[in-house]
Amino acid sequence: MQPDTTQSASASPHLIRGVGLGSATALNMIDMIGVGPFITVPLIVSMMGGPQAMLGWVLGAALAMCDGLVWAELGAALPGSGGSYRYLREIYGPHRFGRLISFLFIWQLSFSAPMSIATGSLGLAGYASYFWPGLEHQYLARNWSLQVPGLGPLQMGWLVSGATFVAIGMVVLVVVLLYRKITSIGWLSKLLWVGSVGTITWIIVAGLTHFNASLAFSFPPGAFRLSPSFFLGLGPAMLMATYTYWGYYNVCFLGDEVKDPSRNIPRALLLSIFLVACLYLLMNVSILGVVPWQEITASGQSNSGLYVVSIFMRKIYGPWAANLATVMVMWTAFASVFSLTLGYSRVPYAAALDGNYFRIFARVHPQHRFPYVSLLALAGVAVLFCFFSLADVIAALVVIRILLQFLVQAVGLIVLRIRRPDLPRPFRMWLYPLPALIAAVGFGFILFSRTNSLKQVRYAVVLLITGLAIYMVRAWRHHEWPFGEGVPVNMEEVSS
Repeated sequence: MQPDTTQSASASPHLIRGVGLGSATALNMIDMIGVGPFITVPLIVSMMGGPQAMLGWVLGAALAMCDGLVWAELGAALPGSGGSYRYLREIYGPHRFGRLISFLFIWQLSFSAPMSIATGSLGLAGYASYFWPGLEHQYLARNWSLQVPGLGPLQMGWLVSGATFVAIGMVVLVVVLLYRKITSIGWLSKLLWVGSVGTITWIIVAGLTHFNASLAFSFPPGAFRLSPSFFLGLGPAMLMATYTYWGYYNVCFLGDEVKDPSRNIPRALLLSIFLVACLYLLMNVSILGVVPWQEITASGQSNSGLYVVSIFMRKIYGPWAANLATVMVMWTAFASVFSLTLGYSRVPYAAALDGNYFRIFARVHPQHRFPYVSLLALAGVAVLFCFFSLADVIAALVVIRILLQFLVQAVGLIVLRIRRPDLPRPFRMWLYPLPALIAAVGFGFILFSRTNSLKQVRYAVVLLITGLAIYMVRAWRHHEWPFGEGVPVNMEEVSS
């Protein structure tokens, strides 16, 4: 999945509106179909305990559609570049509370962005283990706990395996490739799209032509009984599905470059969600109709052997197809990591130019003219996240973004309706405010309907507290809100 890209509002007049509906929809689909759908199938099936895991994908799509309506209205009403950074600032007041909220958005992204990069790298390493099974051998595994007053234990488990070093190597390689002048990556986006959609299409065709309904619908006893264990499985399954759907909002961050944004942004959002949801559902049914869910569950529970697409192709066509499918997924993962790192490195840079983040992130390489400090900082944090399990990194990523971005934005749409009823809204949310409320409730369900759910919530709360403290210190030094008149500082006044 591609990242959120924030641009300074001052740059808007210089951008060209050259992205039509078709291109905007394709860009969204590229962002949504990264390595996610290829690595989360075993995790979701193991969490639900059977083929009823499809319910997690269906509800995940419904949640994405409800949240997509939030983005669609905001994107049409505030069609400039910047996405959440722009929306949160405008909703809550650009020179007052909105300045704090937008700072916290960038602050959490400084951690969640490296997590996204790490998930792609870990996914690639997981599929590399199909060729070299020894990569899954764990040399070291430790659990760490710190008692935080008022919050409880901050728990963290880390491990070192051969796959860890492969994942780190991918991050380093991407940085080496990006540490130069980048004028265009259109060719990479096209290859990413062809690799991702081509792989999914191949899986669907292969699965449907070799489909075994007795495997796909062999539900265990009580699969749909609404018991506490059912909901404890549904919560984390929806969390993983939510992770794979994310990216549908990418067009909102390119608002100044979209033709007729008030019409095309909502259309691209909703169309991409619908198309990707259809692809995901067909892909998962195809896999479950070939690979027994018990086999998939075993790999998900052990966090090893997650290369389910390789196993799927081997069962149908033999080793050659498994090898080819593995290479295709690894290429998709690498291209995703490349694109994620490139895009995310511009986010803290743009906020620093706007005077709302640390000045050091605004530094540009003197020769190649790219934000090298931002690139190196995010890549360095991503390397650290490569020492954690894939499931843990995905869970932390989703929880942090839900608490510090998506929930605030869903509620913010209602706030904006109340505060600025006269704001032109070319697209109005269907059945307002029901989708925004459903999105908020759905995100809340994902947060708290999981075993040991407070583990990742504590991470988000710690990030929130530290972000608040840092903002307040900076605001006090520069006499910004709430310690001053709320007038934005000039770039020369921004201090690291």
